[in-house]
Amino acid sequence: MGSDNEVNDVQTNSRRRFLGKSAVLGLAGAGVLAGCKENGAGAPGSASASAAAAAGKSHGASKAHVEPGQLDDYYLFSSGGHSGEARIIGIPSGRTLRRIPVFNMDPMVGWGITNESKAILGTKPDGSLKYTTGDTHHVHGSYKDGTYDGRYLWVNDKINSRLARIRMDTMECDKITELPNVMGFHGTFPDKCDPVDKAINHTTRVFCGAEFAIPFPNDGRDLDDPSKWGSLFTCVDAETMAVRWQVRVDGNMDLVATSYDGRFACSNQYNTENAADQAGMMAAERDACVFFDVARIEAAIKAGKFTTIGSSKVPVVDGRKAANADPKTSVTCYVPVGKNPHGVNASPDGKYMVCSGKLSPTATVIEVALVAKWFDGELKTERDAVVAEPEIGLGPLHTAFDGKGNAFTTLFLDSQIVKWNVAAAIAQFKGDKSVKVVLDRVDVHYQPGHGYASMGETKEADGKYFNSGNKFSKDRFLPVGPLHSETEQLIDITGDKMTIVSDHTAYPEPHDAIIMRRDIVKTRQIYNLDDFPNKVTADNAGIERKGNKVHVRLMSQAPAFSMPVIKVKKGDEVTITLTNHDKVEDLTHGCAIPTFNINFIVNPQETKSVTFKADHAGAFWMYCTHFCHALHLEMRSRFLVEA
Repeated sequence: MGSDNEVNDVQTNSRRRFLGKSAVLGLAGAGVLAGCKENGAGAPGSASASAAAAAGKSHGASKAHVEPGQLDDYYLFSSGGHSGEARIIGIPSGRTLRRIPVFNMDPMVGWGITNESKAILGTKPDGSLKYTTGDTHHVHGSYKDGTYDGRYLWVNDKINSRLARIRMDTMECDKITELPNVMGFHGTFPDKCDPVDKAINHTTRVFCGAEFAIPFPNDGRDLDDPSKWGSLFTCVDAETMAVRWQVRVDGNMDLVATSYDGRFACSNQYNTENAADQAGMMAAERDACVFFDVARIEAAIKAGKFTTIGSSKVPVVDGRKAANADPKTSVTCYVPVGKNPHGVNASPDGKYMVCSGKLSPTATVIEVALVAKWFDGELKTERDAVVAEPEIGLGPLHTAFDGKGNAFTTLFLDSQIVKWNVAAAIAQFKGDKSVKVVLDRVDVHYQPGHGYASMGETKEADGKYFNSGNKFSKDRFLPVGPLHSETEQLIDITGDKMTIVSDHTAYPEPHDAIIMRRDIVKTRQIYNLDDFPNKVTADNAGIERKGNKVHVRLMSQAPAFSMPVIKVKKGDEVTITLTNHDKVEDLTHGCAIPTFNINFIVNPQETKSVTFKADHAGAFWMYCTHFCHALHLEMRSRFLVEA
């Protein structure tokens, strides 16, 4: 009888074999995986795959261990998926450091409860939140001189087509913009320098790709004729968060990337067929990566060559192929790539964009300089900008880079990460049959979606870690019911061979993330009292009544609120403004009132407010929810509502 480890290995490989075969058979039946080999090198269940990772066992766990009292080397900033939040994780430890509410409600910090957060989220005329759901997918940071500058993060909401900005000094959302005439806003990416003024070498614009086609305007017209529907690519001002312009395109956009010289934004596209059903979306043998010449778009708008849609005042430029036949005046370039691609990523040297095939076992390498030549009328066809298309495995999705010329792509169907060399792929494309393109494979558990490397989307890609965001965990962790956690696997990519360092759990369903060096992030430890015009001090603290509107101005300093008793009348509209007067790092206070849906925190020197109706009478203990002092339990006031 074999050992427990042998039994576990057999079970694991059997599951991997089942996952791989069932996925391949399903797609093969749809006619989208012609030419793929089930039992090629590294295929699920093959001997080479088992040997490569020994069923996913870690061979470098010590590299992920961070001693008590020591700090991680990197921040990982991740989306939270349909939780609507963003998350901060330490790397290499995998410790969750913070969950940032963005499009969701969070009673711990009071997001969606305080007046300040409601103003950012947006409300209906009755004061309730316009939306209470969100679906975050992609987090990206602001740039200066081709690398992160630690100022902002941006994250999208796919459900309600919103873009949010997070201040990195406080790790809190400070602005949210809803995009007009857009549905299914999926990919987003900031520019790395200004596309018009070359003296500005930091982020000025954020680009947003719409995935779903809709009628223009979406007010009930053309509901039965999807051939008239379309998708818009949107540019948002990085500072004001106002929508600058939009471009109408053919097809559906997925993810977004930007060139290092500022000239181009691009988005991989599926459904270039402009179909309204799944079969139609998979008819073409190739789809596209569409490039946008930002300066030309803005010149066209300045010249008045735009329209608007419905009540929106945002200028819309026509970027469809039919309206852009001449490359020298075109605002878009549609480069043919593999079938139904998923993901586009810029190499750290700024030379290439890599699109993964998803339904093709290939990655397509596009040379940015050749795209520029096409726009200048010096390239015969858009396809001539493709310089490599290596076959790397089944279900390629997202690609990251190590800054040494190597690319790392997630293979969803193979449940692997594949390491391949870009220069070798280009040489192979030119006819060199002796070159070795694929350098290594490692099994992950199971079926990875997004993958990203440390500093991998900057010119400072350091080639230390790759994180594989796996969509299924199955047997990796203790079972907790039908909903499993997901698996984040950290991989050491410093050597010739990739080594799995550790497994981290992730509450479903995170998507993309970035890994940023810790020295870039400069957070503040306490707020500045004077940053809040409504701050409460000894000079204005107290209760002010104007008719049935009552304003309670309150201070907190451990372990007490400034007013032991607060008395109002039933039916009053009550506003409580609370300022935390403590100046000690990490000394946060909470404020909760039972039965009134009031719960929020104030950090040191911060001010927040809530407004609610005192619609029922009685005595209620307003208390501190955030541990702050040895007398924390005694920190409370009586909130009295007279009948």
